[in-house]
Amino acid sequence: MSYVPPGTGWPDDPATPATPVAAGPADVRALADSSRDLADLTARQSVCRACPRLVAWREEVADVKRRAFADETYWGRPIAGWGEEHPRILLVGLAPAAHGGNRTGRIFTGDRSGDWLFASLHRTGLAVQATSTYAGDGQKLVGTRMLASVRCAPPANKPLPEEKAACFPWMAREIAMVAGSVRVVVALGGYAWQAMWPALREAGYALPRSRPPFGHGAEVEVTYGSAPVTLLGCYHPSQQNTFTGRVTADMLDGIFARAVELSV
Repeated sequence: MSYVPPGTGWPDDPATPATPVAAGPADVRALADSSRDLADLTARQSVCRACPRLVAWREEVADVKRRAFADETYWGRPIAGWGEEHPRILLVGLAPAAHGGNRTGRIFTGDRSGDWLFASLHRTGLAVQATSTYAGDGQKLVGTRMLASVRCAPPANKPLPEEKAACFPWMAREIAMVAGSVRVVVALGGYAWQAMWPALREAGYALPRSRPPFGHGAEVEVTYGSAPVTLLGCYHPSQQNTFTGRVTADMLDGIFARAVELSV
């Protein structure tokens, strides 16, 4: 089996064998729109098979594996949103990593980007542990939820436009479900910054007519109903960015400390 079947005991698996499976973009829209709550939505996200190229890739990776993880079972399924049900802070990424979330079953978990991210979240009071290694490892987010604009690990970390479009309803619906409590949205990288704008608009946020440029520390004031919400830009803690010094621990801490300040 090249993926973990739902309901077979993987920690924090949101799905069961009875969870409906999206077989194409129209199914994604229908299943996202008809989800009753976050538990229902995340379960449906976690078994999606709407994009053949992404399904084939995530399952091939789960079969072949990286040598360092050769003895491990890979999750090999889409990575659902995760964290608080009523968050004040929402973190948005692009897609899970092939040997990170696709292996461990949780976004930004089990790879070097996640090592940097969770260490910073812990230092700023947004995570209970400094590390995130596997679903079910005791890690919890504090007042925070995270999700990816694309739920499956893509080849070369580059989802195709049609794959982004197919996955869009999952993101928009999740953002809408938590919007009532969210006061800060942090985009981890320029791709996430681009992806979240149409999802925020569909979810009911009042946005500027044109999208402001992305940058580390960029702040944009928007509203949801009568509530003020701040959008923050943050360079992605990718291995390339952290190795070259484009992203430092202090830079990440500064963004998340600002998010905490704005979320109160």
